[in-house]
Amino acid sequence: MSRHISAVIAHLARRRNLDYKFLSLNDPVGLHNDEVGGWPFQYDGFHRAKSRFALSALAAGARNPRLIFVAHVNLAPVAWLARLFGGGKMAVVGHGIEVWEPLPWIRRKAVKSANVLVAVSQFTGARFSDMQGIAPEAVRVLPLALDPSFRAAEENEVPSPPPAWFPKGHVVLSVTRLSATEAYKGVDTMIRTLARIQTAIPDLQYLVVGDGDDRPRLEALARDLGVAARVHFAGKLDAPELSLCYAHCDLFVLPSKGEGFGIVFLEAMAFGKPVIGGNHGGTPDIIEDGVTGFLIEHGDEVRLGQIVEMLFRDESLRKSIGRAAQSRVKSRYQFGDFEQRLETMLEECHLL
Repeated sequence: MSRHISAVIAHLARRRNLDYKFLSLNDPVGLHNDEVGGWPFQYDGFHRAKSRFALSALAAGARNPRLIFVAHVNLAPVAWLARLFGGGKMAVVGHGIEVWEPLPWIRRKAVKSANVLVAVSQFTGARFSDMQGIAPEAVRVLPLALDPSFRAAEENEVPSPPPAWFPKGHVVLSVTRLSATEAYKGVDTMIRTLARIQTAIPDLQYLVVGDGDDRPRLEALARDLGVAARVHFAGKLDAPELSLCYAHCDLFVLPSKGEGFGIVFLEAMAFGKPVIGGNHGGTPDIIEDGVTGFLIEHGDEVRLGQIVEMLFRDESLRKSIGRAAQSRVKSRYQFGDFEQRLETMLEECHLL
């Protein structure tokens, strides 16, 4: 999202003969050149050197900027100080769980000083407002989009064969971080569901892409339930390998209760795959229940099993929902849609 925002703002700045300066706390030190969809931009990296980053932000603030756009609430206090130096308007982005609870007082005070709060989903926008004590009208929802570099195979194209390690059979796919702090993603729910329905779908396989410190627990769970041979942990994959997973899976599942948005759902939908997600957070903004996929309550193994069985027994339903999902992504979640929404928001809120 930060790359997309940067590309759009840089493009608008060039159109209006304005200067811009982007600062990235986490990227390697130095000046970087990047682009999104053919729109170039530059940014300075600080390799987590917080003091140098803050001093640079304060120096930029002293140049009387029209707008300070803050890509994460953790950086809001620095932006707030920079704004005190030079004025201008301020926008702050809330991505998900980091704004679903009250912020520490200094971040909360900085966030409340912003002119506009940007949320990636309706749920996050409502929680942003409620938890930080901010008027709902100060929050604008800006859904994410697929990167222009992401390309899904069209329906009439034959994708490359799957890699040798891709399981044979009916394949359910999840793509997520396997972090102990993010156990709410629901990978364990799908493993338990697999144990429930394995006799009903004898060739059912579960492929998990991603890695993290929660992987040993999940592997042990699969062993304890007697489905270790059906659960495949692929670890981290590069973009071409991940695309092959989307292309050759039958169904994408991530029954999470903590998604601020859920870009992986868009990726799977772009490949024409039906998706199952948690009826929580920002996921309902993406998945229309029964139309482009299905929503379940977190941890509901029975309902998840019923939906998976239904989709594998009815191939025409599976394919029609996949086509509807793909059509939704093409019409709403391309970079051009994001650019238009962001530019409209900046204009309507008089931020530029």
